[in-house]
Amino acid sequence: MPTPSAQVPSSVVIVGAGLAGAQTAAALRKHGFEGHVTLLGAEGLPPYDRPPLSKELLKRTEPLWLADDLGIDLDALTDDLRLADPAVRLAVDRERVVVRTASGDDVTADVVVLALGSEPVQPAGWDAAVTLHTAADAERLRAALVPGMRLVVVGAGWIGAEVAGVAAGAGARVTVVEAGPVPLERQLGRRVGGLVAPWYDAAGVTLVTGVAVDQVLPGSHEGTQDGARVTLADGRVLEADLVLAAVGARPASGWLAGSLPRESSGGLRVNRAGRFMGLRSPTDPAGGLHLDALRRVWAVGDIATREHPVFGPVPGGHWSAALHDPDVTVRALLGLDERAAEPERVRARLGLAPIPAHAPYVFSQQLGHDLALFGAPSPFDEVVLRGDPAASGGWAALYLENALDRHPRQTTDGHRVATVRAVLLVDSPREVGQVRKLMNRGVPLELDLERALDPATKLKDTVV
Repeated sequence: MPTPSAQVPSSVVIVGAGLAGAQTAAALRKHGFEGHVTLLGAEGLPPYDRPPLSKELLKRTEPLWLADDLGIDLDALTDDLRLADPAVRLAVDRERVVVRTASGDDVTADVVVLALGSEPVQPAGWDAAVTLHTAADAERLRAALVPGMRLVVVGAGWIGAEVAGVAAGAGARVTVVEAGPVPLERQLGRRVGGLVAPWYDAAGVTLVTGVAVDQVLPGSHEGTQDGARVTLADGRVLEADLVLAAVGARPASGWLAGSLPRESSGGLRVNRAGRFMGLRSPTDPAGGLHLDALRRVWAVGDIATREHPVFGPVPGGHWSAALHDPDVTVRALLGLDERAAEPERVRARLGLAPIPAHAPYVFSQQLGHDLALFGAPSPFDEVVLRGDPAASGGWAALYLENALDRHPRQTTDGHRVATVRAVLLVDSPREVGQVRKLMNRGVPLELDLERALDPATKLKDTVV
């Protein structure tokens, strides 16, 4: 039951009909909310899981509906379900929130949960490129992938690598162009990116690195507009039947400009409970909000940069966050856990149960390999390898915190004690479960490094 001081809302509007929005609606009813729930979507489709769009592009011809996968029935959970009437404006004051929709309707509620997803980045001048983000995008791309067609993928990140591998396996002639020196440099760092680069050639994909793309314009073939021409910064031109832009995504928060102060990435900074913190920069056109207004704004999913007890502020975009965070947020906004934002040491003193901490998690199937990343790698981390990437079988990369400590810790055996910021598992399905448990404990993972680098030793046995 809510505490006596809690102001329990009687109405909630959820903006976003993806995994985070669906989980929010489910959590509201799970925790006994009997008020009015409105959910606004943009695609006109029930919620579905997005990762299979690239990983299973050719295997799965229909979306993986969350109603089938997780048993989420939005028709039963909501009072007002509008899957094709997206939000275009938000007004928040001390008494209420008002969301204007594309149809011109104003939805008034006590609380808004911004469960916004992301939108793909498409730079200016790339008019002839397509993106992969929605079920409709996947359907168009699937229809175009035929044996012998020329596909140019711009960007060797998660999505680019996944699509490149699927397309090459279907007989397409695939070229991947990456502005950085190695694939996945932004996500995994230069050293590990260099280790995955040979996968492209082995999969029959041409990889071009270290050069940016200037333009992607409609091609010309025998006097007709057909395909596309990719102009590189060094003057080279690549002819293609189709060009996929896979250079990242941003929170779909443009419609909030002037209403809420956003981060430079387009995200919203929230506390551990998911409540909007209202932090603003001097250049943001949105004004500061009164505390009573801030209490009416919550965010989950891709738009939320959320405080994590180990990793600090973690930007959205992780599937695990969209799956798990809505439950914590709903308990807080209903007053069932008014201390959800407090550090665990404070909660322990108050006799409150710990809140499950889920490390950022990415799973990728690309170019014949399975990758699982737990944690938040940093360009400043020291990277060490567990196993041999050149040998057959799996291996791992451990990202170690580079602490400026003149007296580093050691075990009683004289081994270095290292703090792990992230773990990348490659083709190591048996290790995924134990690493997930280690990284989800809510405290920094400290290992006996010498023992941890031995693949014959279980990582859980090296914890100090």
